[in-house]
Amino acid sequence: MVEEKTKMGTLAEEIFSKKLGREVKAGETVITDVDYIMSHDTTTPLAIDAWKEIGKPLHNPDNIVIVFDHYYPAPNSKGSNTHKQIMKFAKKQGIKNIFFKGVCHQIMIEKGFAKPGSIVIGGDSHTCTYGALGCFSTGMGSTDIGVSWATGKNWFKIPETINIEIGGNFQNGVYAKDLILNIIRKIGANGATYKSIEFTGNAIRNMQIHQRLTLSNMAVEAGAKTGLIQTDEKTANFLGANPLAEFVEIKSNNPKYESTYNFNISNIEPQIAFPSRVDNVKPIGEFAGLDIDQVFIGTCTNGRYDDLKIAADILKKRKVARFCKTIVVPASVGVYKKAMSNGLIDIFLDAGVTVGNPGCGPCVGRHQGILADNERALTTMNRNFKGRMGNPESEIYLASPATCAATAINGKITDPRKVI
Repeated sequence: MVEEKTKMGTLAEEIFSKKLGREVKAGETVITDVDYIMSHDTTTPLAIDAWKEIGKPLHNPDNIVIVFDHYYPAPNSKGSNTHKQIMKFAKKQGIKNIFFKGVCHQIMIEKGFAKPGSIVIGGDSHTCTYGALGCFSTGMGSTDIGVSWATGKNWFKIPETINIEIGGNFQNGVYAKDLILNIIRKIGANGATYKSIEFTGNAIRNMQIHQRLTLSNMAVEAGAKTGLIQTDEKTANFLGANPLAEFVEIKSNNPKYESTYNFNISNIEPQIAFPSRVDNVKPIGEFAGLDIDQVFIGTCTNGRYDDLKIAADILKKRKVARFCKTIVVPASVGVYKKAMSNGLIDIFLDAGVTVGNPGCGPCVGRHQGILADNERALTTMNRNFKGRMGNPESEIYLASPATCAATAINGKITDPRKVI
């Protein structure tokens, strides 16, 4: 094993060095075991085809995780037939980790599959979310997923690391979603292509895990392979509530960063990403009052309990605008049950909100909130590409749960600081 005194460098280098038992550096190409391999109901069929072409048995069915979330329950017979195909495959191959209870990334976290120091790959680009827990996690194509099913391994080019150092304190009504949108605006949608982003600084140390997860989730929107945060007491406390999770201290050691960006969150106001690029970000003041047809709060970015609580606190004893369709989709059954127990679901329903079953919902444009021609949606999603919500003739805007809730009340883009 690597001796503790070895100067391994960035978090990405640290994780791979410990996994391989030798020191590795950015730029090196390695083949290593992966701890878990995740896919969902859209990417699993392609992975099955790739695996069949290899012609080898599954290396370890127990490290395969399949989640039905992108269009579950199926909205049409085509979807139902695909789900049937996946379930038949899983049953025949003895795959036990099959879930129907929410967004894949939330499930991976809740079930303890995303562990500090581990390497996880997923057939979804937002697999990078688990970097907030000190896990090197990254999205791969379905062919790579099939290869790892057969071998238990995959190849990686150790990425260079961009350091995003963050200081200051959030203003009331400003959140991690506003911060990551501001970061992407500055470095661009291609600013971190095939690199690791390492979030550091006093503000990160003060952030709760749900905020860190939002940052890591959207690292890929700047092109990054992963968005890593070193583990600390908050990580340990978060994982301590889960008997399946394991805490390991993961810290960088004399890192050599490719570049460093500094942000002071005290100066950031609510942000909005305008169509149809995630880096087309402007402060809310520039477009406050713009009419919105639909508000959507949920997804792997902002569908956790704390996100719903932020929205519910704003919507409590208020009503959403009569002609503003408002949809809330909890990220998992666990989130849903906690929100129900603590009265959040009642707040949403009393406000006129439609609460959907846990999953990806409208985010992928398959069901539960497809937009009409020329409609505008303000959402907590991570992408606003043309057609993302099922209709290329619509417009998608991205914002925090607070901004979305405030906007739902007025039917117009509204600064949450004015209603909190």
